[in-house]
Amino acid sequence: MKRMTFSMNLSAEKYLRYYQGSAKAVIVQADDGRTLKFPINAIQKFVTRDGVQGRFEIIFDDNNKMKSLNRLA
Repeated sequence: MKRMTFSMNLSAEKYLRYYQGSAKAVIVQADDGRTLKFPINAIQKFVTRDGVQGRFEIIFDDNNKMKSLNRLA
């Protein structure tokens, strides 16, 4: 399993545009500089009235398929 961490600061307005279908994926830069792309629905459980903010860890299997996304404390 591969683990990568990143920060996200997505406003509620911007998330709403994603949710309404103008985008299907989120693209972020991992702490190590690599670019990550994953489905928008993966962050749905982290959305608040302010959007999505915080530090996250994404876990991939050996085929680079996303297994989980977790908010870090």
